Amino acid sequence: RGLRRLLLPVPLLSPRLSSLWLGLTTPVYARIGRKLIDGLRNPTVVNDTSALDAFPVRPMDLRAAIVRAIANEDHEFATTRWSDAVSSAGPPPAWGGMRIGTRLFDVRSITVAVPPAAAFAPIRRIGGRNGWYCHDWLWQLRGAVDLLAGGAGMRRGRRNPDALAVGDTLDCWRVEAYEPDARLRLAAEMKLPGRAWLEFEVEPRGAAESTIRQTAVFDPAGLPGLGYWYGIYPLHARIFAGMLRGIARRAVVSRPACASPGAATAAASPPE
Repeated sequence: RGLRRLLLPVPLLSPRLSSLWLGLTTPVYARIGRKLIDGLRNPTVVNDTSALDAFPVRPMDLRAAIVRAIANEDHEFATTRWSDAVSSAGPPPAWGGMRIGTRLFDVRSITVAVPPAAAFAPIRRIGGRNGWYCHDWLWQLRGAVDLLAGGAGMRRGRRNPDALAVGDTLDCWRVEAYEPDARLRLAAEMKLPGRAWLEFEVEPRGAAESTIRQTAVFDPAGLPGLGYWYGIYPLHARIFAGMLRGIARRAVVSRPACASPGAATAAASPPE
């Protein structure tokens, strides 16, 4: 992640205390951290290389192991249904979103009286000339700040106003995953102290109702990233809430004539 860690040697710090600090300052549980710290008691300098001749296994150096672990973790994260992970994490706090590991989540949902295809239609058309359904001027302001910081800003628009494909640019985002009438995941390409994603999911609820779930995810890069998330969370909360309501309104207004009548009804913030 490109983070630099400052190591401070201290005179008195037992393996047990080290494991407790590891549990407080990293996502590793203290119980696992204690086993890792206890392993430092054992010398690991190899003097006898006969095992290389006896076994068809080649050890991996630390840097390569870390790179592989991060790549595997990113792959699993990218292929995970975030709604499932968030649901299993329990109810979110009242402010600041939910934290799972090192990542921060803002999850919102709303139920609309339209079928999934109609509920997903505004999501498929989001961005570009269609806008973001709420506070477009704030999105433009964020794009201007990104331009000043050396980013692409909001000027890229989108390739097609009515269709999306994986890899398409969408203002300051890129389409990372797309399932027609079901899911859209966007990866941020703006200048940030971390990495960010925005995902929309639509699930059917009965014959003529759908639930739209909106999930914003931020992977902060150290303290600057945490400061960014919590510092502008009040603004993000307003934007995300307004955007979801705007999507719901647009879905109801543009629903097919055969859809059952009814208005959009807000669901609770945590996913069902």
